[in-house]
Amino acid sequence: MRIRAKMRVTEVTKTEYGAERVKLSAVYADKTNAEDNSFAKSTPSASIEMQVDNENAYGAFTPGKKYYVDFSLAP
Repeated sequence: MRIRAKMRVTEVTKTEYGAERVKLSAVYADKTNAEDNSFAKSTPSASIEMQVDNENAYGAFTPGKKYYVDFSLAP
């Protein structure tokens, strides 16, 4: 089974070691975006914080942009 969430980047900061700390929150209901409304109804509250320590991935996350996050069981 796979579960998909839709998240918005709320913050990207550089760490003292040069990595990026990325914070995401679940999208909220928006009268102009039916898909966001659907995701907000299913996951009204969620947050993720991660440290990106891969130079090739620096800059991949932009504050205010939305991303899908997929969860599936790992072996």
